[in-house]
Amino acid sequence: MRENDSRTLNLAALNERRSQVIACLKKGMTQKATAELCGMAQGSVGKIKKRFDNGGRKAVVVVKHGRPTGKGRTLTSEQEKDAQMVIADRTPDQIKLPYALWTRQAVREMIERRYDRKLSVRGVGEYLKRWDYTPQKPLQKAYEQRPAAVRKWLDEDFPKLKALAKVEGAEILWCDETGLRSDDVRGRSYALKGKTPTIRVNQKRHGCSIISTVTNKGSMRWMVFQGALNAKILINFLRRVIKGASRKCFVVLDNLRVHHSKKVTEWVERNTDKIELFFLPSYSPELNPVELANASLKHAVTTHAPARRKGQMEKVASTHLKHLQRNPEKVVAFFQKECVKYAA
Repeated sequence: MRENDSRTLNLAALNERRSQVIACLKKGMTQKATAELCGMAQGSVGKIKKRFDNGGRKAVVVVKHGRPTGKGRTLTSEQEKDAQMVIADRTPDQIKLPYALWTRQAVREMIERRYDRKLSVRGVGEYLKRWDYTPQKPLQKAYEQRPAAVRKWLDEDFPKLKALAKVEGAEILWCDETGLRSDDVRGRSYALKGKTPTIRVNQKRHGCSIISTVTNKGSMRWMVFQGALNAKILINFLRRVIKGASRKCFVVLDNLRVHHSKKVTEWVERNTDKIELFFLPSYSPELNPVELANASLKHAVTTHAPARRKGQMEKVASTHLKHLQRNPEKVVAFFQKECVKYAA
């Protein structure tokens, strides 16, 4: 094959090459010389000349053959655009379909109800592929979450908080608590096909809780405690936070009842020169970067051997939390996830 063979060209480039052939022939070049210069067979050059002589420049233009894009499809282009908007903006149950997620079957039934068009499951798959839709694991959000409150937090409340922190020279700390259990083992284990592996856990299970804060600069504070969080434990932790802080702390929390308790509120009011509390929209844990630190902690603990004795799990948790403290770049990385990038 020639280096500049015209058979490798797309439609636009091929028509440009044919225009070059006509220009060469008009200059008096032979068909053989033109063929070599333009990367065509001499016979092709002869055919182009014959077409040009009989019909002019329009006769040598190559046009695309075959069925026009979109012709013969079950859905019109308007229906395709509308279907994509439905999938992007709604869940199946919102349009009274008995599905939680947009599967091919769910899309098939939506198309039949909405446009009175019947497609096979495979045909639906072809449409989804054409629209560049791929199967993905969805993010979970609480049904009780109010989208308007989330939008207000992102567009108004948090920008005001950032501006206030800049004026007062304060640091924004994201705070939350999580729990660990000794019998919580996650992940997969290799075993012979058909022989489900067994993991031995201590039936006298025990647990512990951790409360922690992270900042977008990579700093982290944490405390291990037993039982459920109460006002006394929270105040004790916040006291430790401000004791080690070089500037005022703006602590962002969720709306757990204890966070709004009278004792906590009174303590914060007595220390407003050192600390203030701010609250995320209700049922919106995905907006809190420290949730990613909690997920990292649970993964680290649950992939270790199950705790056989009291204190073993706490030791593993403390080791991982100290590791995060010594590696601030890993804490900063939590802020790069799309849902919490606004806080980075």
